[in-house]
Amino acid sequence: MTRRNFLLSSALPFFQRASFAASRTWPLGLNTYCLRYQGWNDRQLADYCVAQKLDAIFLQDSIDPGVMDAKHWAEVRAWSKDLGLHLETGGGAILPKTADAYPQVVAALRKNIERAAAMGSPIVRALIAGDRYSMPDDGPVERHIETALKILREVRSQVMDAGLKIGIENHKDLQAWQTRTVIETAGKEFVGSYLDTGNPVFVAEDPLTTVEELGPYAVSFHLRDSVVYEHPGGIAVQWVPLGEGTVDFKALVARAAEILPQVHIYCKPITGRPPVVLPVYSDEFWTKWFPRGRSRDLERFIALAKRGRAYEKPQITADDPTLRGRYMDALKRQQLEHMERSLDYCRKQLDLGIRWRA
Repeated sequence: MTRRNFLLSSALPFFQRASFAASRTWPLGLNTYCLRYQGWNDRQLADYCVAQKLDAIFLQDSIDPGVMDAKHWAEVRAWSKDLGLHLETGGGAILPKTADAYPQVVAALRKNIERAAAMGSPIVRALIAGDRYSMPDDGPVERHIETALKILREVRSQVMDAGLKIGIENHKDLQAWQTRTVIETAGKEFVGSYLDTGNPVFVAEDPLTTVEELGPYAVSFHLRDSVVYEHPGGIAVQWVPLGEGTVDFKALVARAAEILPQVHIYCKPITGRPPVVLPVYSDEFWTKWFPRGRSRDLERFIALAKRGRAYEKPQITADDPTLRGRYMDALKRQQLEHMERSLDYCRKQLDLGIRWRA
């Protein structure tokens, strides 16, 4: 082989990936957690997706009265098929707060696997913990990862027999490289990534880093935007409607198109919450978050913050248990407005979705 032919053959995969990325059409859906204040049941949420000319629905934290009723699962499967909506769903955190809670956590995960399969979802969402601070205090994070791995292995045969994958959401608990280790160690034949772009900023990570780490393992892809900016106490982060934050979503989705398998993409704006300041220069942060963190990831996150600034558009920040009741009508209106602004950005700026083009 000549040097010229070798170089051409080496470059071919890049051109193939670039061509695929340029021609890729993502089916677009929404994550129903973003509409939780509307009080809608599963059918009302699906009808809203159809009215918005979406291709998919992710039922997350459903408040439907029949949420754990097997008869309801069959109904959801039937009408999502009739409505032409791809459906995905799942459960919550799998890390028990105490050793005594271990059996209940495994039982809940098994029930969510059963529910997802009955509803026709190809995946079952799960996460390790709500955030780093909600993990048990007894021991380092590596011990909790081992517990999560043990739980995942217990349900492996059930997941495989159902033809599903567990989608681990990168939440406010682990950084992407740690979540990737969980997936690879558990077994990528039955565990993948529920890839979320909103949570990374809460673990001092640029969402582009998260996409690059977890993209090859993605089974579902959820878009959420954030403002990230410097603050006297460290770095401030806040979720905002899609396209209105610091993250370059055009570049992010273009990169995702190069490395993700064929998955559905979901609009997931969770708003109405005040900024949170990460004390990235404090001793507490380094002992809690970065004893084994990667300096290049933090450097990239700080660079993102230096480009950002506080959110300047009006927003009701009353998504708090002590305030919700008082401002619920306004929160409901804001939720719908932010969702529809975000969907508009997905279609017009990111060129996502199929059904709306007809």
